Amino acid sequence: MRLLLLAIALLCASYNSYSQVGFPYCETFVDRESLGAETVFGGSASLEGGVLRLTDAQREQNGYVYIDIPFSPAYGIKASFEYFMYGGSGADGLTVFLFDADVQDFRTGGFGGSFGYAQRNDQPGMTGGYLGVGFDSFGNYSNSNENKIGGFLGGNGLFPNSISIRKGGSGLNGYEFVGGKMTLDPPTGSLGLSLDVQYQFPLSSGGPGTGRITDPAVPGYRKVFLELEPNPPGVGYILKLEMVVTTIANEPRTITVFPGIPFPYEPPKNLKIGFAASTGGETNIHEIRNLVVEVSNDEGLQNPSGVDFSDFASCEGQENTYYITDEEVILPNENSEIRCLQFYASPDDIEGESDDICAQGKCREENRVLELPQGTFKAGTNGGDFTFFPNEGFTDQSVTVYYTITDNYGKSSVGNAMTLKIQESPEPISIFVNGNPNLVEEVRLCGGESVTFTSKGDEIYERYEWYKDGELIVGATSEQYSANTVGEYLVKVYNRKNCPAISNSILVSFPEFPDFAFTSPVVGCTPDQPVDVTKSISNYEPITYDYKLTGAGQSYLDDEMREVSLSGEFELQIKHADLDCYSSPETLQIMILEEDLLADFAFEIQGTGVKGEEDGGFFPDDVFQFTDISSEDAESWNWDFGDGSVSTEKKPTHVYGKKGDFDVTLSITNEWGCEASMIKRVSILRSYRVMFPTGFTPLSETNQFFLPKYKGLVSAELLIFNTWGDLIFQTDDLKTTGWDGKLDGRLLDAGIYVYRYNGVATDGEKVTKAGKFKLIR
Repeated sequence: MRLLLLAIALLCASYNSYSQVGFPYCETFVDRESLGAETVFGGSASLEGGVLRLTDAQREQNGYVYIDIPFSPAYGIKASFEYFMYGGSGADGLTVFLFDADVQDFRTGGFGGSFGYAQRNDQPGMTGGYLGVGFDSFGNYSNSNENKIGGFLGGNGLFPNSISIRKGGSGLNGYEFVGGKMTLDPPTGSLGLSLDVQYQFPLSSGGPGTGRITDPAVPGYRKVFLELEPNPPGVGYILKLEMVVTTIANEPRTITVFPGIPFPYEPPKNLKIGFAASTGGETNIHEIRNLVVEVSNDEGLQNPSGVDFSDFASCEGQENTYYITDEEVILPNENSEIRCLQFYASPDDIEGESDDICAQGKCREENRVLELPQGTFKAGTNGGDFTFFPNEGFTDQSVTVYYTITDNYGKSSVGNAMTLKIQESPEPISIFVNGNPNLVEEVRLCGGESVTFTSKGDEIYERYEWYKDGELIVGATSEQYSANTVGEYLVKVYNRKNCPAISNSILVSFPEFPDFAFTSPVVGCTPDQPVDVTKSISNYEPITYDYKLTGAGQSYLDDEMREVSLSGEFELQIKHADLDCYSSPETLQIMILEEDLLADFAFEIQGTGVKGEEDGGFFPDDVFQFTDISSEDAESWNWDFGDGSVSTEKKPTHVYGKKGDFDVTLSITNEWGCEASMIKRVSILRSYRVMFPTGFTPLSETNQFFLPKYKGLVSAELLIFNTWGDLIFQTDDLKTTGWDGKLDGRLLDAGIYVYRYNGVATDGEKVTKAGKFKLIR
């Protein structure tokens, strides 16, 4: 036995009143509160009304449970349990299975007729499966359907009410049929494969609408006694199976199904036992309860033997941790290990092995903690580990207690003594960093750096032990230690009485550079004005981090980056404020415009040259042509025509369709995202236009009619007079070609004539015009 570690923190563990450590294993499945932690179930398995229900009477259900306690195959295994099959159409059944305890990723096999053990079509069989005993009410576990190998009579057909044995396999291979018995109505040709007629019985206790039969006196009751005895002359087991079956009221019978069938297959080093059930296209409720698992060859087991220990030293005022290893005691049973450590104040308190089989293999919580005047003993969670906390006032005295060990087969030693000497603990010790007189909890370093720890206390110390993350650092035996890797460090020093003092712990970390995002390029849109680079950095935190910007022959730190006046390519870095190392540089572009970005535009009536009132004015149905005349580096344009309409073209056109004042806004953007805008007003003051010529030439091929040009009129009247006021031409036809200079078919003399024009505009406005013009011959 060796002193392993004197720990500061109390080892904590929680137990039921009786913690399971091995076999015998008893589980009633009454409720979850009493369920052992070693009972693992999955699929559709659940606790229902004082039993473990593996399936409901529903199609394609599956459930399983296994006992998470490894056992050596050297001593065999036996199990007894009650099962209940009822309430459905009679399918499929349940299986008792053994599997390799060392498999890392346990998975059940195919369900339906494979009972969670064998393969089923493309579903692999149980991982690490070694043995599967199937109680087959429907008849598919006992045949070769669904890719299973072998069965009764070559495996063809259904074999209901049969108990069959399958060996181990891997994936889709193996799990072959080994043998079995039909318990009711065997088919022709099955001589020797079935029970004698007087012993036959159905595996299921009832069909649809029936209930659970728990009373041995009531027909339908079933209880199984399965035993695997080690095979003395060879490998594997001799399999025995008996059942208590009630088919007549008040007459339960014990029926031997297998008096002893060889199962000559090499088992793995350790096994675990479990149970599964399933339904397919047909159904049944499958349940078990009152499970007892024991070692078959209990007579072959021996009690372990402890030894008396007297070489323990303990130190006052602190938790002392010890470990009794498997090598220091005698564990005679194959593959056994210490599973339980219990303490007693005197040999008379040690209890003998109970006659109650279900009380064996348990750890009593009241025996795992022992409080004495000298201190408190407490069993740990890893077999032979325990702690002792000496009370003050017992320095240089000894305390003796008695202990027993229990192995994973539930076998216990008769009891041995252990004596611990209580010694004075040394004064506290502290570690300091690089000569800093203040205690620190963490040291943060840059890559490649190291830190020197120095231990200081008020005693003379015989030995130093440095630890990193609870592990002893080999070779670190002086008062100083230089650390250059991540971890939590402390020193343990021993005084002349070999009692330790444990220092404060210091965490050494190498913080990763923080993730930081920034926008590039950083653009200054106003010439000769500096830019604020910090605004481009998301979550800029100059208190927590330091920033550095270098480029164009300059270097800027933190808030200096708010005033950068140079364009070019820069490098941006970040570091923790308390460290000296910067991150790898990231490229950042800065662009400050050399000239102002200016927006401007012109507009006119498309194809006319009309640009304003001086040219005749604008009208609602005019097509306006807008032309960009901004700075040449503009790359995008956004027009707002002032009436809710917009455009992104460089030279758009627009029709307003109504009179009014409209403020047109042009916004431009260059390649750097800089923006500029210009606003100009378009005023549409009238809804019509009438333009009269000053003369016409009726004898020429062109301009031979006197007619005004108009726009926006719905009616009009043209009247022509001579200088004496005589009316010589009149028309109200908007489509008229005009006056041809004639009166009664005769061309009048050249000279001055007078017109008067009366019209109505599209918006109802009255139009009246009058004036003079020349007739030219």
